[in-house]
Amino acid sequence: MAYLIISWLISAVSLLIVGQIIPGFEVVSFGSALIAAIVIGLINATVGFFLKIITLPISVLTFGVFLLVINALMLMLASSLLSGFTVTGFWAAFFGAVVLAIVNMVFRSIIGTD
Repeated sequence: MAYLIISWLISAVSLLIVGQIIPGFEVVSFGSALIAAIVIGLINATVGFFLKIITLPISVLTFGVFLLVINALMLMLASSLLSGFTVTGFWAAFFGAVVLAIVNMVFRSIIGTD
């Protein structure tokens, strides 16, 4: 249970950091980031999982770069469902997905969660 809470907090803080770095990617508050982290996780576990399976050949051909496109689409979907979390446009979502993956990776390596 502690691992789940730590992962949730890391995701929320990562969203806040991405909101400060990427233009067009806005997270209003820490509460909004917590809710967005849950919604993004649920979307990735359902719709995102299905899309990643269907687009596996494209992902292999592009050496995984297409997965960033799917992640960007998932961020845009979460943005359309939530207030307090806004992503304006595909490129903001795409670069947000890239930076989000990097920030998450750095935090998880510092804290020691895999």
